[in-house]
Amino acid sequence: MKKHHYIIIALLFSFTINSQNFNHSPWNTLLQKHVSTDGHVNYKTFKSDNKALGNYIKSLGAHTPQDYWTKEENLAYWINAYNALTIDLILRNYPIKSIKDIKNPWGQKLWQLGDTWYNLSDIEHEILRKMDEPRIHFAIVCASVSCPKLSNEAYSSKNLNHQLTKATKDFLSDSSRNFISKDTLELSKIFQWFSKDFKQNGDLIDFLNLYTNFQISAKAKLNYKDYNWNLNE
Repeated sequence: MKKHHYIIIALLFSFTINSQNFNHSPWNTLLQKHVSTDGHVNYKTFKSDNKALGNYIKSLGAHTPQDYWTKEENLAYWINAYNALTIDLILRNYPIKSIKDIKNPWGQKLWQLGDTWYNLSDIEHEILRKMDEPRIHFAIVCASVSCPKLSNEAYSSKNLNHQLTKATKDFLSDSSRNFISKDTLELSKIFQWFSKDFKQNGDLIDFLNLYTNFQISAKAKLNYKDYNWNLNE
């Protein structure tokens, strides 16, 4: 076999390996160690693993998404990144009672990923929300009691659809965050703040009916719950 054939094979092999994307196992290990199954975060013990978290964030910065990554690979990367950076933000300011005790928490450009400095708002609004996947709202967290629980496993491209569906169903069935019946809806303000995201293929009730075990009436009375911004610890 000629030398250039070996080069082509090597490049193809490299592409195959790289297209498997990014190894989120260090983040998964941290989540398993410091986050309970019901989404409570032990920030005191997490702080003892600050170096490991910092190394994971550095690896995110060194391996940003490429053009050949799939949508699932991109989503898993940015969801995990958002959640890891949120934890990092809290730990930089801990102890605190609420993420809102931090000045401009979503606007601080604290993290360099590739050649770009990001804040949480950039990732949520300029990247994730533009990927036309409304279930991201139940996967990314704001470190608060009323936000969706932080999963204690990292999101992966392979299991992403299952993970997003589970996160959505878990959030909707949690009566402390949403109360849903056939004729009455008391919903998280997430559905108010990001209302257009849930109307891509119908209205809000059409979206909800995809993830409930019964059909909600199109005439159901809708109210929004107060939002508890206390830290999710």
